[in-house]
Amino acid sequence: MSDTTWSYSPTANLSADSDLAGWKVEATDGSIGRIDKHSGEVGSQYIVVDTGVWIFGKEVLLPAGNITSVDTDARTVHVGRTKEQIKNAPEFDTDKHLGGPDYHQRIGIHYTDHPGTPGAPGTSSLR
Repeated sequence: MSDTTWSYSPTANLSADSDLAGWKVEATDGSIGRIDKHSGEVGSQYIVVDTGVWIFGKEVLLPAGNITSVDTDARTVHVGRTKEQIKNAPEFDTDKHLGGPDYHQRIGIHYTDHPGTPGAPGTSSLR
């Protein structure tokens, strides 16, 4: 798993103290929900996305390295993953998974084994 998986990319223009709660999240193929929680902790940065009715109210955790860009005016975070990749991620449960190293490892492996779009974290820009 890459060291950048759990860190905000410098191109995302986010700081550790950014308040992202309530911001929209856009996958490469459309909207997936809103940010419920996020972490700015160095080495463990992530967003928790409430997918609402899109996948029956499931919450998913996305490592911060998946964020490709941020539109501060529209309060939207863009991630380099498809809806399907996010839908197939292990479900997030705050009581069971928050701060759990085993869960973080499962999530990291999920996104490493399912690379995103060219140039996105976990992928090669050469095809």
